[in-house]
Amino acid sequence: MTFWNRIERMSKRLFLSLLQRLAGSGQATAKELTENPPQRILVVRQHDQLGDFLLSTPVFRALRAAYPQAQITVVARSYTADLARHNRYIDGVIEFRDQLRGWTPAYAIDFWRRLRSGHDLAVVLNTVSHSLSSDLIARFSRAPFILGSEHHPFPGFERNFFYNLLAPYRNLPLPQSEKNLDIVRAIGVDTADASEHLTLLSDEKRRAREKLNDLGCDPSVPLVALHPGAGKMLNRWPADRFAETANRLAEIEPLQFLVTWGPAENELGHILLANLKVEAIELHCRDIRELAAVFFHLDLLICNDTGVMHLAAAVETPLVAVFGPTAPEEWKPVGERFVAVRAPDLLCSSVSVEKVVARAHQLLIANRCSTAVVD
Repeated sequence: MTFWNRIERMSKRLFLSLLQRLAGSGQATAKELTENPPQRILVVRQHDQLGDFLLSTPVFRALRAAYPQAQITVVARSYTADLARHNRYIDGVIEFRDQLRGWTPAYAIDFWRRLRSGHDLAVVLNTVSHSLSSDLIARFSRAPFILGSEHHPFPGFERNFFYNLLAPYRNLPLPQSEKNLDIVRAIGVDTADASEHLTLLSDEKRRAREKLNDLGCDPSVPLVALHPGAGKMLNRWPADRFAETANRLAEIEPLQFLVTWGPAENELGHILLANLKVEAIELHCRDIRELAAVFFHLDLLICNDTGVMHLAAAVETPLVAVFGPTAPEEWKPVGERFVAVRAPDLLCSSVSVEKVVARAHQLLIANRCSTAVVD
């Protein structure tokens, strides 16, 4: 360790010690909270990415069931705040802006006012890592009860001192949605439904259907989307395999194909399109809710282990996701209609087209049968 590393570590420890002294909480019990049921609840999940946020949405469902009359507000970063809006289980969203330039004096004042508007309980959903900014947001809310996981205490500290209600951590390969729920289970709040959720408005669904119609999609023919991108390189299945999968599925039954990719993934999209032997529609949605509404109308999504997988799951779209080094038992969306395919060597490139085609075909058949039952 270099001299400057030691200085940095010592400075951080001194800073945290000061925070513990100035802003640390004592200890409370779940019984105390039960005797004073919260009327205003603040859920803090502003530090994570798209998938992490959607995996926390079962907590909103559980809190609403436990406290049907409470006002539930979520603090979310700009990128995920739109996904929280209109959620049937929450009443409000406080946006934590990603860019410093968005923090105008007027916005900062409004954020502070809403944060300190009298919450009775603050819930910090730290599951993968410990976010100091999330802790401070919860502490500055002035909520008398602050609930968080006992997991990942700051280095050199025995407990997460910002929380006066500590949730036990199960060091097991559980779905992340279950690990989020474990936090509120510490206060007797639970749900049997650990699925991810995004509430789409009727108008959003209608506009997405019209967009697909304008692009030439036939509502009577199953629609399959291919999304070859992923933020992490190790999570990417080769783009030409997506094309080969579509080519083989088209030999089995009549299908329509939609191809999507992120703004920094043009090369992947072009490789996929160049290897397709069937017609496909390119779709570029800048608005994440618009993309979710399009996914709502899909019969199947084939993708990698990435945020788009969770976006589709949150609107109940069947999917096959190729997994690499990340454990599906922890990160795959909960539910039988969401299938993970993984190779023994944990490399995306080792996953065969045959395996993806087989699972995709099974889901298309199951989806067709369930639709027939509903009809």
